[in-house]
Amino acid sequence: MTVCRDCCCGNALKYPSVDHDAQLDRLRDALSPAHRIRTSQCLDVCAEANVMVVHPTPAARRRGAHPVWFGLVLSDAVEADMVAWVEAGGPGVAEIPAVLDLSVIPAPGR
Repeated sequence: MTVCRDCCCGNALKYPSVDHDAQLDRLRDALSPAHRIRTSQCLDVCAEANVMVVHPTPAARRRGAHPVWFGLVLSDAVEADMVAWVEAGGPGVAEIPAVLDLSVIPAPGR
């Protein structure tokens, strides 16, 4: 999973009610060690901050799965749904729950 943490995403001035460091800690704590969380500079969809990208496993990618982009990840509920989906297999393996699908955004340039 890639978590944008640059100009808008993770910005306490833009979203003062969100503890951005705690959000990152919760994701790292909730996902099993098999799932790597990395931070990134701007992913170029600032209007959708906080942006996160869930990457398929190598096996799912070989079967044609693509990364799934999420925007406005600002609540514990969206985080929890994302974690459950990733733990269930993520892109190309598990179907995105309907509520989580509301947070899916197009990748830049698509």
